[in-house]
Amino acid sequence: MRKLGLGASTALVTGNMIGSGIFLLPAGLVVYGNLGMIGWCCASLGAVLLAAVFRQLGSLYPDAPGGPYAYVRRAFGDLPGFAVAWGYWVSIWCTNAAIAVACVGYLGVFFPALTAHSWAAALSGVGLIVVFTAVNSAGLRKMAVVQTVTTVLKVVPLLVVGGLGIVYVDVDALWRAGTYEGGMLAGITSATTLTLFAFLGVESAAISSARIRNPQQNMGRASLWGTLLTVVVYLLGTVAVIGALPPEALAQSGAPFADAAGVFLGDFARPVMAGAAVMATMGALNGWLFIQGEFPMAVAEDGLFPLVFARRNRAGIPLVGLAISSVLACAVLLFRFSDSLVETFTFMMTLSTLSALVPYLLSALALRRFLRGKPGQWRARGLGTVAAVFCVWVIFGCGGEVLLFGGTLLGVGLVLHAMRTAIRNRP
Repeated sequence: MRKLGLGASTALVTGNMIGSGIFLLPAGLVVYGNLGMIGWCCASLGAVLLAAVFRQLGSLYPDAPGGPYAYVRRAFGDLPGFAVAWGYWVSIWCTNAAIAVACVGYLGVFFPALTAHSWAAALSGVGLIVVFTAVNSAGLRKMAVVQTVTTVLKVVPLLVVGGLGIVYVDVDALWRAGTYEGGMLAGITSATTLTLFAFLGVESAAISSARIRNPQQNMGRASLWGTLLTVVVYLLGTVAVIGALPPEALAQSGAPFADAAGVFLGDFARPVMAGAAVMATMGALNGWLFIQGEFPMAVAEDGLFPLVFARRNRAGIPLVGLAISSVLACAVLLFRFSDSLVETFTFMMTLSTLSALVPYLLSALALRRFLRGKPGQWRARGLGTVAAVFCVWVIFGCGGEVLLFGGTLLGVGLVLHAMRTAIRNRP
């Protein structure tokens, strides 16, 4: 079986994180004003904590494909393991729907008709999911090449624009008050919750450990290095965008990075930056679709998902599970596209974040459980505690509508699991 090296594994982590979040999120955060920048810093710190958690877990269990699900199942048993698997699987196809929405927003710079009508935007998003599902079905080598190339093509322009844009930033603009009417803590919590979506993917290497060469070392390194690189790119880019665009323009922008590049580099930079954003979102979609096939396959091989998710094609790809997940991503995209582009993106990324936070929380608690009673591990156990507290805090920031929707999806999963268990155990 072909394996991913350290470079390709780091590209998978970085490529999955640097995507729709950084390129569209500033428009969703403008309402919070200076609290949004504090939210970015909190989410960055939380992402580094989670990367450190997965590095620790990876060193303990390098042969556990499935990442959060595998760790939680080993620590707490089948039912919590299934709950994590179901929630994380929901998070994956919601993430892919959100990424497709963001990609359509930036394609609208080149093809305005795509964003002029909601039906055209929805069909374009579905088309992107179908195309990259086909890319992933062709095999691991083609997926890895696309992922590495798109990661380079999006990181370099972001670093260049972020570095040059610092010169043009109005520092006072970074700390102006927004229109958010709640308290400071509530605003920071909401902003952190929105921002954390941009860091989903920190666990990508852990999920794909069976596909990584020398996972005991490379998996943890890829998680931590990929996250640190992402933090640097994000903070530079966010400061450049928020400091360059007036809040009124930022709130209505479907392509804020392209608009900001046009302000401080000239009109020629707008399509260049939009092209980089398209590469970023396509790369993220490619990487998350890979995870979308690998993750349920690992769960199915453990007997907690139907075996159809583990069925591979000639290229060794779990094509049926990949296709089922893509259909669900298309369905949730079409379900929400009656809203505006930014509203659709904000809802789906918050739902995706909530669905991922429960696996993150239980993974942090699993680390504490694995190290219980072991001498000299107080720092690692403390890491698990702090990461768990962070996850609980952000969960409460998701809001009532998203909590209700996410709870309903989790309830559906538990009912299906109970029905399947009853049928399998029937004499």
